[in-house]
Amino acid sequence: MEQLFGIFDSFIHEDWFTAALGAAIILAITFVVSRITVSFMRRLLNRTTLLPSSSIFINLVRVIVWVIGVGCVLSICFNVNVNAMITGLGVVGIAISLGFQDTLSNLLGGLQVSLSRSVEPGDNIRMGPSGVSGVVQDVTWRYTSIVDSSGNRINIPNSLMTSTAVAKLSPITDVSINLVVTTNSERLTAAAHHIEDAAEKAVARVSKIKKKPQVSFSAITDYGFQGSLSFTIADASKVGPAKDAAIRAIAPYVHNHLAEEATDAL
Repeated sequence: MEQLFGIFDSFIHEDWFTAALGAAIILAITFVVSRITVSFMRRLLNRTTLLPSSSIFINLVRVIVWVIGVGCVLSICFNVNVNAMITGLGVVGIAISLGFQDTLSNLLGGLQVSLSRSVEPGDNIRMGPSGVSGVVQDVTWRYTSIVDSSGNRINIPNSLMTSTAVAKLSPITDVSINLVVTTNSERLTAAAHHIEDAAEKAVARVSKIKKKPQVSFSAITDYGFQGSLSFTIADASKVGPAKDAAIRAIAPYVHNHLAEEATDAL
């Protein structure tokens, strides 16, 4: 029994045990630093307008933190000359880069579209000549993820985003409703205000409003004053219900004057 304890005691006091313990501590610290840094980056990207809120930046920060942590483990715990190892891996790195050419192309493409802000989350885009369209959800280190009008998620390689024409469409949260107001010209401004107020109250019950309803007129026709009601909501999934609510709310203010005049004539 004493011999067994002696073997165990010598076993745990070997240099490798100290190195393993040190490595575990450094990796634990790296894990905590990575979580804190990623959380900070998420808040920073949500608050700043300098960079889009794409996860490619978060992933890069996470990789950098872990590379530094692993480098510290190799250098401090195992006495590995990290600089010499990086230099020695130069030729190997070239071979690896050739093998991962598509991955590197997608990574560089993701950085290019993100830093140039040509595509960022929330954009409504259409790819040509394929005609694929949808709202950008995220730009990762491999692909750009979009959701089309049917709710399907489509992943487009970042390299394709930089080599194909990309058209930015109007935001899908922008809503426009054509209307005709049949009131007389003296009451036109008042009618427009009534329409805007009614639409705002109705849409607010469906979704948060980013741009308040506004009426603009474009033509005078035999039927009345032709125009449109436009507004922007925050939730793209509520466009249909918001449009329906707005139409129901403004219905009493369009066409009704023409009907009243016809009734009075009888």
